[in-house]
Amino acid sequence: MTNSRRFPAEWENQQGILLCFPHKGNDWPGKYGAIQWAFVEFIKKLATFEEVVLVVADENLKAKVIGMLEIAEVNLKAVSFIIHKTNRSWMRDSGPIIVKNGSKREALNFNFNGWAKYKNFQLDKFVPSKVSEALKLPLTQVIYNGKPVIVEGGAIETNGKGTLITSEECLMHPTIQVRNPNFTKADYEAVFKEYLGITNVIWLGNGIEGDDTHGHIDDLCRFVNENTVVTIVESDVKDSNYKPLQDNLKRLQNAKLEDGKPLNIIELPMPKRIFFDGLVLPASYANFLILNNCVLVPTFNDANDRIALNILAECFPNREIIGINAIDLIWGFGTLHCLSQQIPF
Repeated sequence: MTNSRRFPAEWENQQGILLCFPHKGNDWPGKYGAIQWAFVEFIKKLATFEEVVLVVADENLKAKVIGMLEIAEVNLKAVSFIIHKTNRSWMRDSGPIIVKNGSKREALNFNFNGWAKYKNFQLDKFVPSKVSEALKLPLTQVIYNGKPVIVEGGAIETNGKGTLITSEECLMHPTIQVRNPNFTKADYEAVFKEYLGITNVIWLGNGIEGDDTHGHIDDLCRFVNENTVVTIVESDVKDSNYKPLQDNLKRLQNAKLEDGKPLNIIELPMPKRIFFDGLVLPASYANFLILNNCVLVPTFNDANDRIALNILAECFPNREIIGINAIDLIWGFGTLHCLSQQIPF
């Protein structure tokens, strides 16, 4: 049987964006109040451009959120709700990945397990089935050799033409946050081919310091069109991120696309280190989110915010580029892309 699945690029036409409103502050200790309003601002921007599918824990939270959205004058006609209690709000990872299967859409369940780090993910496991039910899409469990395969959405990046980028630190580390014990690169590539229509995989090395997911690609390197990536680089040679990011840059320079051509590579700066409560936070401009007519970019009250916004404006000449202050969000170890999952048409 020929494989007709294809994982669309993020810039392709979207029905909407999946989000989950946090119902407790565990991921953002001490900042829950600020985080709720940060979410409202995020939803407001999204709802200007397309539909928002919002997971809320219960009817009480739904009523509270509607009240907050009304205060912020959000377009409520663009917001629909799914009632489901979750452990966390990171829809990029616990939500389904929606692919095209021939002319139809299909939701894939990549068996979220708390990044092979946290034990409380039992509620998050049901997000794909709840979302696919709400969207009236068939749901397929991703299986290889009879076993569930675990891959988060934040670990994979595609150009929609058959090339996927991921990182060895996330998927191949032998002892830390091991998603699929004894998996080889060939195993992953077989899964990506079967379920995502991928014919070409580019493996980067390590992620940035402070990344709770242990090397997610959406903090490192992103496609901005079919043959161009932006990749983050650290300019301070003494910074611990300098060498791994230079290694990733070299890997990209040596990589080929699915058609055998080299990549166009654009360097994106890093903000200065953000420390909070003794921790290094994984702040990255690569965690932007592409919408139908807009790109939302996390900003960090940093001099490089402007530089990053200008670089991305050149990458997306036909889309508005809007910075969203992510200083509060990053305390949860992720920002705009990590929290969301696109729903392609």
